[in-house]
Amino acid sequence: MGWDNCNAYGCDVSENLLLGTARRMVELGMRDAGYYYVVLDDCWSSGRSNNGTLQPDTTKFPNGMKHVADQIHALGLGFGMYSSAGTYTCGQYAGSLGYETVDADTFAGWGVDYLKYDNCYNEGQSGSPNISYERYNRMSVALNNTGRQMIYGKCNWGEDQTYNWAIQLANS
Repeated sequence: MGWDNCNAYGCDVSENLLLGTARRMVELGMRDAGYYYVVLDDCWSSGRSNNGTLQPDTTKFPNGMKHVADQIHALGLGFGMYSSAGTYTCGQYAGSLGYETVDADTFAGWGVDYLKYDNCYNEGQSGSPNISYERYNRMSVALNNTGRQMIYGKCNWGEDQTYNWAIQLANS
C-alpha cells in the first residue's frame, strides 16, 4: 500500500510535496500500519538528454530523483515512479516506448522500488493480447535485467485481456 500524487495533485508535483508527504506518513503512523510506497506519478520529467536518458524537471526536483529516493528510503519507505508504455505519458511527457532498457537502468540507478507503467500514446501497439503483452514484456525484461528488485505495476486499463497475460510479467 502507499500514496500516489495523481488524483489529489495531478501535475502539481515537487520534491517538497513528496518528501513532506513521506514525513507525514511516518508521523501519522501510516508506515507502521503498512503504507509503504510514496509514488511520484506523471509530470516529473523535462524530457530526455542527448543520450536518451530521462531527465527530471529541475525546477520541481532541484536535488534530483536519487536524492528524493534516498530521503524516502531513510524514512523506511519505498519510492515509486511512473512512466508509460508509449511515446508519451498521459500528461504528454516523455514515455518509455523504445527506451525500456535505458529507462529501467535510470530508475534502478535512482533507487526506484516500484514502477507504475501506463498505457498512453502506445502508437497503435495494442489491439490484441500478443501486441500488448510484448510491449509490457519489454519493460519487465529491462527491469529484471537491472538486478534491482522493483514492483512492476501495469496500468493498461484492462485492454487486450490483461487478466490472461499480466501475471506472467509480474516480479512481485
